[in-house]
Amino acid sequence: MGKKLLLFFVNFGVIPFVLSIFAFIIMSTGLNDIMIASLLPLSIGGILAGFFVSKRPQQSGKFQGLFILFLLPLAFTAVLWAAFMLISGGFYGANSWSYYSIFHLALGPIYFFAMFSGEGRLFLWAPLTYELAFVTGVILAGLINKVRPAFNKRQFLMVLSVFVVAMGTGTAVQWQRSQSVLPSYGFKYGGGYSSTDLTPYEVTNPDNKLPKLTTPPAFTIKNPSEMPILDGAEAAFPVYSAFANATYENIKNVIGESSEVVSFTNTIYAYERLLSGEVDIYFGAVPSKEQQEMAAKEGKELVMTPIGKEAFVFFVNPSNKVDSLKVSEIQSIYSGKIKNWSEVGGKNKRIIAFQRPKNSGSQTLLEKIMGDTPIMKPLKEDVPKGMGGIIEQVADYRNYDNSIGFSFRFFATGMKANPDIKLLAIDGVEPNPENIASSKYPFTASLYAITLKDNPKPTIKPFLEWMQGPQGQEIVEKIGYIKIH
Repeated sequence: MGKKLLLFFVNFGVIPFVLSIFAFIIMSTGLNDIMIASLLPLSIGGILAGFFVSKRPQQSGKFQGLFILFLLPLAFTAVLWAAFMLISGGFYGANSWSYYSIFHLALGPIYFFAMFSGEGRLFLWAPLTYELAFVTGVILAGLINKVRPAFNKRQFLMVLSVFVVAMGTGTAVQWQRSQSVLPSYGFKYGGGYSSTDLTPYEVTNPDNKLPKLTTPPAFTIKNPSEMPILDGAEAAFPVYSAFANATYENIKNVIGESSEVVSFTNTIYAYERLLSGEVDIYFGAVPSKEQQEMAAKEGKELVMTPIGKEAFVFFVNPSNKVDSLKVSEIQSIYSGKIKNWSEVGGKNKRIIAFQRPKNSGSQTLLEKIMGDTPIMKPLKEDVPKGMGGIIEQVADYRNYDNSIGFSFRFFATGMKANPDIKLLAIDGVEPNPENIASSKYPFTASLYAITLKDNPKPTIKPFLEWMQGPQGQEIVEKIGYIKIH
């Protein structure tokens, strides 16, 4: 019995630890694919360990009972994984997984990288890969030696049953989570704030595609200290960048000295910066109820100046035969009442309805459309966050053939033009410029320049007036929005 325990300790403690250190070294050299760097040495090492530890006992006929012993770690890993999947709800970013790693101390170096990089799959696949490889090595040795391992069939079926039930339980939790949580799709641009490349709209880019006025600007700001600091929504960035490009004298030199004049931190953070006084003008859609309450709580009065008209659009994959939805159908889809495209004239496929983060401009407009109808919980994704492991955030749109998403028309067809989406008509009305200008399209929205009433900067009021004037509206129209008059 003592020899068996020693054998077990060496093969499922010492050897996996050595292999995990080797994997750690491989990952430290800069190999980007952490799964390959981890699982390859565990696979090779596991097969070799299983082969050599069982080769001699099989030849001497002393293998009785060892095969079941070598199967036990598989059952242990499966049960442990299933238990922690139930505890965490399948979220690998949960703190409970740090306790899981205690039960697999031999794989500590690999788990360190798993938590560091957000690769939660290694919690299961690191031990399982080694254990399966080890059993494969044992079987391989038996085939070469032409020895059929002797074992108690009842014990074997018991271990196998525990393994299958545990893996099934964990997989069921994972499947259930996959219905509302998708793999990471994170943002690539703007330090993680933006889902699209804003470089073409930056004033410092010599090849930018910001529109130019046909006549000299009627309003300019020469003193950098008097230039309002601008920030706002992703979809509004081209507009306020073009405003600054047209009216801020020597803007490129000014930004070289202070990059804060024309900034972008997205809707949620830009609005908070407006209230804190870091930003003078915020550009975006109407603030959410929570954002308005935030302003009132801080004793700030918002001045909302409309500078353009825009359409809030819903879109699907072009293969979707649904071309139009009623307002009531939109409400039913996003409340979870309508779950299948066949209920609105489409194929018999589950509707995957994407949303946007809370307090973003487009999510605020969805809430306005929904009125008193509760919105279902949004699809989320697991996103690696460096030393923070994994966090959950609202999933960005994926163009699956059964998806539906929403955005502003200019963003969906201009800034982040995607030929593989189809804009839906609402109540039979297309979101085209004519219907937006006349407000015939039901989801017509205003683009605002929002300021604080108590802001003392003298250039703000004339700047806002210029935005609503002929030259400001010329830029709005050239960018791709609709003029307010």
